[in-house]
Amino acid sequence: MSKLTKEAVREILQQRFAKDCHTKLSLIPPPYAFKDMQKAALRIKEAIEKREKIVIVGDYDVDGVVSSAILAEFFDDFNVSYDVEIPNRFSDGYGLNPSIVERVRADVIITVDNGISAIAAAQVCKQRGIDLIITDHHTPPPILPDAYAIVNPKQTNCSFPNSEICGAQVAWYLSAAIKEACGYEYNLGKFLDMLCVAIIADMMDLNDINRTMAKSGLKLLNTSKRPAFTAIREVFKKEHFDSDDISFLLSPLLNSSGRMEDALFSYGFLRSKSRTEALARLEEIVAINERRKEEEKNLFEASLPFADENDAIIVVWGDEWHEGVIGIVASRLAKRFKKPSIVFSLKEGNAKGSARSVAGVDILSLISKQSDLLLGFGGHFGAAGALLKKENLEEFKKRINESAKELKPQEQTHDDSLGEIEPGAIDFELLEILEEFEPYGQKNPKPTFILRDMRVKIDRLIGKDSRHQKLILQHEDKTIEALYYNFRQEIKSGETIDILFTISKNDFRGLITPQLLIREVL
Repeated sequence: MSKLTKEAVREILQQRFAKDCHTKLSLIPPPYAFKDMQKAALRIKEAIEKREKIVIVGDYDVDGVVSSAILAEFFDDFNVSYDVEIPNRFSDGYGLNPSIVERVRADVIITVDNGISAIAAAQVCKQRGIDLIITDHHTPPPILPDAYAIVNPKQTNCSFPNSEICGAQVAWYLSAAIKEACGYEYNLGKFLDMLCVAIIADMMDLNDINRTMAKSGLKLLNTSKRPAFTAIREVFKKEHFDSDDISFLLSPLLNSSGRMEDALFSYGFLRSKSRTEALARLEEIVAINERRKEEEKNLFEASLPFADENDAIIVVWGDEWHEGVIGIVASRLAKRFKKPSIVFSLKEGNAKGSARSVAGVDILSLISKQSDLLLGFGGHFGAAGALLKKENLEEFKKRINESAKELKPQEQTHDDSLGEIEPGAIDFELLEILEEFEPYGQKNPKPTFILRDMRVKIDRLIGKDSRHQKLILQHEDKTIEALYYNFRQEIKSGETIDILFTISKNDFRGLITPQLLIREVL
């Protein structure tokens, strides 16, 4: 079997986007392709002109916080009066609910990244004479809330051509529609840096419109003067952000406050007006994130004994497991077992669960098939949540595993490697080729390759718990540095190994070299 050339790598990656239609920002669909968008924009225009009270209701994850920050900054730039409410995970629960409606004073409520299931809250809005405008991207339930306007690309009769976009993109489009309705001159491109973070953090498919917006956003992110991003660059000594930095640095940081305390910390950080303010807020968030890491580590280890690797879907639960980290633990279990995973926290007779999927498996669809057992559920293809009575957990686990057996074989496949590559092909030119196809994520996974017969020249344990290894690998006259995070079996000098890996950029004192990140020892 022939080994990959660098040109072959480029051709394979280009094929991923052969069917993309919206390949430039100038080609993306207009705001009024959304059902109810014009109705929503005209009502907000009226509220602005009459100086009515507007309240933005967001969500506590990265997508919800970015959505809130975009709409708030847009309003600030036109001196529009508004309030922001971001529900607290622990005291409010998810999304707009009647208690939030009762405690705010508003003529118009605009939800961002939530609201499509807020049927009870919509009734309270009606009773109080509040016009509710819902902007969301989650899968609509059979019965929609009775709202003034609903802007969601997944709803019936919506002509927007890309349904798999994140909540922040819908909020951005709403801003564009308001701009047009009010006749404002405004550069909405200024928000692409934040949009890029939301698209990748919310695990949207990185093709077509999402790829175009994320790619432009990543470019802006690397030159952004937004105090929050300049503070992260300074504190973490990052000269350049790539998609991995969003997935493994920015996203966990911005998510941590909503997971552990209150998402308003992250909202305030993104809205920082100065370097000094941003650095102070970042210090708080970093401390919160360190607590999140410790809680996550403990809960992951506690969950492993309950995971049955013979099941098609990993389902585990425990009494009062921290609700803020069960989603990350589900993600780690999915990665460990290469299967969709659901983690439940038991409290007061209920089980609140967070699910994460693997490539090709629609976890929301699988959960929805058990709807008669559930008190509520929602989410999208790769990540979802569910609520049910504690006594129904065993039956839920049994039935969702039975449903998973009905999946077609191709729906259970994982992203395969591009193929075997020569050690000599791993160089600066290959790094540049891989960089062309950033950002990586859903539907555009970071390319993995195979190397065979690599001799381990040097091995060294690294990290606080010595759970990672730094290796120097050699094949004939080619020497390559590799990192092996969270290894399951320690690699020793003198061994000869075959590896599955991705390639990252190692920038040491201005000298850029390829560095392997080992996924598996084959």
